[in-house]
Amino acid sequence: MGEEREGFLSPYRVLDLTDEKGLLCAKILADLGADVIKIEPPGGCPSRKRDPFYKDIPHPEKSLFWFAYNVNKRGITLNVECEDGREIFKKLVTTADIVVESFPPGSMKTRELDYDNLCRIKPDIILTSITPFGQDGPYKNFRASDLVCWSMGGFGYLTGDPDRPPVQVSFPQAYLAGANEAATATMVALYYREISGKGQHVDVSIQASVAKDMMNAPFFWEAAGVNLRRAGPFRIGLNIATGQKVIWKCKDGEVSFFFWGGKPGARTNRALVEYMEEDGVAPTSMTEMEWETFDMATAPEELFNDFSHHMEKFFQAHTKKELFQKALEKKMTLYPVQTTADITADTQLQGRNFWAGIEHSELEERLLYPNPPFLLSEELRVQKRRAPLIGEHNEEVYTGELGISREEMTKLKELGVL
Repeated sequence: MGEEREGFLSPYRVLDLTDEKGLLCAKILADLGADVIKIEPPGGCPSRKRDPFYKDIPHPEKSLFWFAYNVNKRGITLNVECEDGREIFKKLVTTADIVVESFPPGSMKTRELDYDNLCRIKPDIILTSITPFGQDGPYKNFRASDLVCWSMGGFGYLTGDPDRPPVQVSFPQAYLAGANEAATATMVALYYREISGKGQHVDVSIQASVAKDMMNAPFFWEAAGVNLRRAGPFRIGLNIATGQKVIWKCKDGEVSFFFWGGKPGARTNRALVEYMEEDGVAPTSMTEMEWETFDMATAPEELFNDFSHHMEKFFQAHTKKELFQKALEKKMTLYPVQTTADITADTQLQGRNFWAGIEHSELEERLLYPNPPFLLSEELRVQKRRAPLIGEHNEEVYTGELGISREEMTKLKELGVL
């Protein structure tokens, strides 16, 4: 290895052959201390062309997308499409514990790098494959963008306005959901190997990962025979007749607030009314409401419209900070909709040392990155490294670890292998 790393996965090595469908998987393993080697084709991975770019300068070494999902990895170039490249890859497999790939089903077998062939090289190897629909089934050979996986996983039906076509959330999520599930499954396979001595092939479907993350949508059918649908800024399901507005504009952005019925919601509903009364804008319909007996399932739409009319004016008279502070004082479930700038300045995240600066010597700047979202009683000491430049660790890996001479590396580069 190029450096000593202390972490849960520090003894293990991961070979990362993924594109944007799986970059997060190996990144999670790297954050836990694994020695992850990102293998790119000569000239660099196509994911380097993903925007946004550092200072809006399109360049394969300045993709912020690439920075985010390849931090803590080392990087080499290798053409696994040619025989010489595959032979070098097989040598790397002898030093590895995990291989992560996102090629179409059957591609690894065509290259003779499928699980059976890898096991002949390293009997206890773990191969994690991340594809839109998995390695089998009628859709296995279908190609799919993040948006397609998002839609076929069911989320598209729920996101957007009810009178318009479905939409995707602002930043692609389906690939990340699949890669996150892949990291978890890989860890399970690694644990199994520790107790059994056996590796295995982990087959991850991005569509299934998205469907799994539907959270509470299936519950509404089971509990009330209601299929949730697109509702824009409204919350539906608790009241079959109408939707309840959830996102409200305030003086400097938006906040989230919604009513609960019965005793569970009485305290927070009443707290909001008290706050509105302090401003002199609470209507009689809210001040005289018996909140303990308030039933979301039978409340008429006219009542919610009346509430909304007065609440809109009330929220727009206050800032996010004012509303959140009052919510804390009154113990009501109201919270700000955070922007990127808000999250960066958030005192809770800062208090937990969520942010870490990483030096980018090639940019002559130190950029801010998120740490893992957990803290451990035993410190996880993994040195932070920026995402690799194209072929940055070729000599370190090929010459320093595999014993390939610089002269031979030059020839391999000329042949398009490195």
